[in-house]
Amino acid sequence: MMGMVVLMPPALRKDEGKDAPVLQVEGAPRLPCSDWLRGRSSPLDRKGIGWLAARGQMMQEDQIASESEKKLNQRAKEAVINRSFDPHHQPDMSRKSSTPQAGPAKLDAGSEVMYVRSNRVVLDNTIGPAEIVISNGKIAEVLPKRNWARPSGEKILDVGDLVVMPGIIDPHVHICEPGHPSCEGFASVTKAAAAGGITTIVDMPVCLNLAKSYELIEGEIEQAELLPMLKAGVPGFQCFLMATGVEDFSHVCLQDLHVAMNELQDTDCVLLFHAEQEPNQPMPVLEDTAEYSTFLDSRPDTMEVEATLTIAELCLQYKVPCHIINLSSAQALPIIKEARHKGAPITVETTHHYLSLSSECIPPGGTYYKCCPPIREKSNQEQLWAALKVGLIDMVVSAHVPCFRNLKDGNNGDFLKAQAGIASLQFGLPLFWTSAKCRGFSFCDLVQLLCKNPAILSRLEDHKGSLSPGKDADLVIWDPEKEFEVKKDIIHHKCKVTPYLGFQLCGKVFATLIRGRLVYLNGKFAPKAQGELLVSERKMPTKILSPYY
Repeated sequence: MMGMVVLMPPALRKDEGKDAPVLQVEGAPRLPCSDWLRGRSSPLDRKGIGWLAARGQMMQEDQIASESEKKLNQRAKEAVINRSFDPHHQPDMSRKSSTPQAGPAKLDAGSEVMYVRSNRVVLDNTIGPAEIVISNGKIAEVLPKRNWARPSGEKILDVGDLVVMPGIIDPHVHICEPGHPSCEGFASVTKAAAAGGITTIVDMPVCLNLAKSYELIEGEIEQAELLPMLKAGVPGFQCFLMATGVEDFSHVCLQDLHVAMNELQDTDCVLLFHAEQEPNQPMPVLEDTAEYSTFLDSRPDTMEVEATLTIAELCLQYKVPCHIINLSSAQALPIIKEARHKGAPITVETTHHYLSLSSECIPPGGTYYKCCPPIREKSNQEQLWAALKVGLIDMVVSAHVPCFRNLKDGNNGDFLKAQAGIASLQFGLPLFWTSAKCRGFSFCDLVQLLCKNPAILSRLEDHKGSLSPGKDADLVIWDPEKEFEVKKDIIHHKCKVTPYLGFQLCGKVFATLIRGRLVYLNGKFAPKAQGELLVSERKMPTKILSPYY
């Protein structure tokens, strides 16, 4: 299982580093490192009990305006919109809209915003004109157009017909820092998140040498330490049901799961599962390992089906909330549906690559398409889309895994030897929308799958996931009709190896706000950032634990 510890940091050194990141993983210890607050984790134990998913959020550091800036702000003008939109998405789309134009006191990346206006604001079940009033980083009011306030003009962002919706929450991101910062780090991955409209991330660490110097954890984590870690603010645990191929992460056996779930009963802790299990049937003879079909045959649907059966049975027995990550095979969906009908508190995610890519299109040696579970056939993909439509799949995530070209292509296109994982964090919103809009998905559906349900999974629904008064003013502003091509020079995460290079996508992010501050605006990032810890408050069991047997 995976986990992350929450520790109070030493004082942040303001003199370190030249570049400031726009996002920081929250739920992790704060440490001085190039003006970023970075997460640290606990060691994995011998039985595979390990990392907790840590939460991350982008939050821009308050800017102190100079006297000249204050004078300019007083003369700030509302932005003018000149871009036209498809009339299918919103009534009265004959009006033209545009990107905000520069005025004598325009809002820049890093600016605080007090009013956001748009003709397409996505609320609970409606899309229409509204003004979002922001105070102290929170949404104070959401006003219909006829009641828009008329302040002096400062700190207003009027985006015309651009879509305004809650900031995206991605509960499945792998950041390689600390441990392997050459692959990816907080500075690069959080910029990519901001450029993609993502305001909160959950980091699943991929390294071990992290917590030996901290007083909270000494030595290896045992199963008996789950509750103390939960009490300390750890948000959840993840586990593998089969060998991972990574030395740092072992898998759990059935007895481990009984012990852990018995201990976690009567808490609201979520247990995350990578749902693949060694099949009981004989494996096929593997032939040309440069052919994707060889890799696909090595990880058949039955591996996911058998793992899902195991998870469903345990979930029903202990009633511990369980979450299946990386669902690839639609054959596992009937098991999930039946378990829910019987009362199992089980949720499931799929990823952008399972919804956007299909095995028929993967070229020989194209190891940048490799992930586990594997990308499957087009017919399977359509079943995943259908499950999303009816709510059987709860959310869509990036499962961002960075790696360099030598780890993908250094084995002469051998799918069995290449590292698994796909880098896509920055492009989740346009990837989803490009395929979803032609399948009848609405902006409200998008908010449910990318914002609300991930907030519930992360126990952040009281603060994030919707544009309701009292919630954090985390917003993404984007143009759903704007098309662009994925090129290396626009990718902000360090890993540029991605199957999406050359893709034409629809839906471009214009701005991202964290608690009312612009961390990303039309290709530019805020100059400085400061993360804030999001510590989970979990219900603890009151009964005395007894052996599961």
